[in-house]
Amino acid sequence: MNMRKRKKLASRLVTAAVLGQPTEVEALLRAGASPAAANGEGTTPLYAASVHGATDIVLRLLAAGASPDTESGHGSEGTPLCGAACWGHTETVRALLAHGAAPGLREDRGAGCTPLEWALTGRHEETAAVLRAAGAVPGGR
Repeated sequence: MNMRKRKKLASRLVTAAVLGQPTEVEALLRAGASPAAANGEGTTPLYAASVHGATDIVLRLLAAGASPDTESGHGSEGTPLCGAACWGHTETVRALLAHGAAPGLREDRGAGCTPLEWALTGRHEETAAVLRAAGAVPGGR
């Protein structure tokens, strides 16, 4: 597959993840879209789905090989787990943790917040409890 087609598929996959379109995500993956490829802004499909709480899409992307700890964006986004925790998407947090996401990993290449800090800032107590049960502690790692 040529570079232009890969970029187009990556962009379409991120858009489908943002819009919560599992059928389109599945079709794009079958067409050869990489579950880990970012769009032109650096957004990964897993981050996009996580921020929007699209757990079904998150699970499909993880099954297709997306890494649960890959940062998204060019310093403007973060990890999928941080994105899900920030918005209190508890089921998405559970799915990411079940697939190996590090509960204490700081975003922004180690200089930003942890998922637990995001959950607490947003006052998402159930999400924070899930993260604590997975080993997250205040302050990270």
